[in-house]
Amino acid sequence: MARCITCGTELHPERALKYDYCMAKECQEKNAKGLTIVAVGQNKAAEQFLILDERTREDLAAGKQHDQRRTLFGPPVPSAGALRAAGTHGPPQERVARPKPRQAPPARRQPWTRSQERLALLYNEQGLRPAEIAGKLRVSPHLVTQIILAAKNRGK
Repeated sequence: MARCITCGTELHPERALKYDYCMAKECQEKNAKGLTIVAVGQNKAAEQFLILDERTREDLAAGKQHDQRRTLFGPPVPSAGALRAAGTHGPPQERVARPKPRQAPPARRQPWTRSQERLALLYNEQGLRPAEIAGKLRVSPHLVTQIILAAKNRGK
């Protein structure tokens, strides 16, 4: 039977599988260690959280847990080992691949006129629903909704 390393009391067999100390407050305070948690980026929408132990450290060092978002920003930087094997201390500035700056998309022409927008906003302020406004302007309710949302996004 396993015994507590602090006070010497017998440990329950299931507790002895993972711990070498008992549930007494003094033993808990002396022996309990917190866990280190590491967040690993998996994709744009989520991260994976892992307990940082020896196996996780080895996986991170070996590159098994890599951030998939990095592929969006250009080619990977060569490792230090690959640079030493090539006989260089670092990539020359001329050879470093830099991502191209993102250009703003070309401005699209709105499928409604300025007067339609003003009327739609006035009717909307009066409390009319998009379907009612669409009937007055002889356009689709979807277009009326687009007009109103575009104006709200611009801060009107």
